[in-house]
Amino acid sequence: MPGLGAAEVQRRAVAETSRIVSIGSAVTEILFALGLGDRVVAVDQTSRYPAAARRKPDVGYSRALSPEGVLSIGPSLILAAEGAGPRSTLDVLEHASVPVVLIPEAHDRDGVLAKIAAVAKAVGEDEKGRVLAAEVAADFDALEEMVKALPERPRAVFVLSASGGAAVVGGADTSADAIFRLAGVTNAMAAIKGFKPALDEAAMSAEPDAVLVMQGGGQVLDAATVFSLPAFAGTPAARERRLVSLPGSYLLGFGPRAPRAARDLAAALHPGARLPELPPRPWSAEKDQ
Repeated sequence: MPGLGAAEVQRRAVAETSRIVSIGSAVTEILFALGLGDRVVAVDQTSRYPAAARRKPDVGYSRALSPEGVLSIGPSLILAAEGAGPRSTLDVLEHASVPVVLIPEAHDRDGVLAKIAAVAKAVGEDEKGRVLAAEVAADFDALEEMVKALPERPRAVFVLSASGGAAVVGGADTSADAIFRLAGVTNAMAAIKGFKPALDEAAMSAEPDAVLVMQGGGQVLDAATVFSLPAFAGTPAARERRLVSLPGSYLLGFGPRAPRAARDLAAALHPGARLPELPPRPWSAEKDQ
């Protein structure tokens, strides 16, 4: 049984949106940006922003949810990013008469704005959603102008993990590739598709100017670790020791702060550009996570 559409959930009683379990970093970030954090009774492990979300009960990893763990919270509504599951868990939740709304996943401007609209509709707060979407759209507009003015497009590689002397990198059709495009950066591993191990020869011949990694994940990827890998040891990035590290959910979550993450990435990879900061927003004031 597929998840309910946002429009159907909106037709239900407002009381049913009073106890929301939020699955997915962008979904949770949107709910709090809408000022609805008090309705969120639990989150998944990827929901790291804002800090108030981290103080909520944790129902587990978004793709490995247990129906018992979610139902024990007593939710009236479950908002989940597309790809959450497994499907068997969603089926159990739906048969338990708990509305489950799946929020489409996307990694571009239109996709982020669509997520905001979908979450707002699901909780009956369309007007708040329009206000938030307008602010985020303005941030995307400002980012686009910054990127247009950049003098060059450096080549970079996103490294997701490394073990056994091999690196798993982000190729085409990944969130890493999408954030590179927003930031005016060329993905040096775009010849491969998805997150896959990089062949040493391919990575070296790609000649990345920088390597991008996530902060706060389970594996610490510092410059010593990354540039000791054969795939990167002889690259321009290794020679210049250019490693950029940004918080994972901030970098790849594609919630309301996506333009800010892309702006920070662009600034890190264009050190002489002196990019302006985006306007402050109440929902972006906390330290990045």
